[in-house]
Amino acid sequence: MKKKLTEQEKKHYRTSATRENIPNFSCNSRIKEEYKNKLATEIYRIMFEDGTEPAFSHPLHNNKEEGIYNCAACGQPLFGSEAKFDSGTGWPSFYAPLSPEALDFEEDYFLIMPRTAVLCSCCNGHLGHVFDDGPSPTFFRFCMNGTALKFNK
Repeated sequence: MKKKLTEQEKKHYRTSATRENIPNFSCNSRIKEEYKNKLATEIYRIMFEDGTEPAFSHPLHNNKEEGIYNCAACGQPLFGSEAKFDSGTGWPSFYAPLSPEALDFEEDYFLIMPRTAVLCSCCNGHLGHVFDDGPSPTFFRFCMNGTALKFNK
């Protein structure tokens, strides 16, 4: 079961952005069926069927290079390497997105406790979850599936 967050609830997470806008990106589609034939099966499963990859299974979890982490489905820039940190969880983790508008959020109830799911604001693909136990300056931990991200130097 899922519930969309209110604009006020979303604002809580959007205040953590490291940049004010995302340059040179135009969102083309929020229709998930369009991605079914464009994406590898595992990427589609993670992003559009709310899957989760096993912890420590994706190479981006250990990536230390400088660059931008984009949405694996639509290419929207999401996170910068300057906001990446090792959370010890086995998934790429960030304390802030590039832009307050890069992400969307909804509550999910797949586990006993409700969690806040993180979605790409362009294609609506599932990226991971956000928690309030991250490092300063934001104290957020955006815990992402590496499969849902594409890294560009």
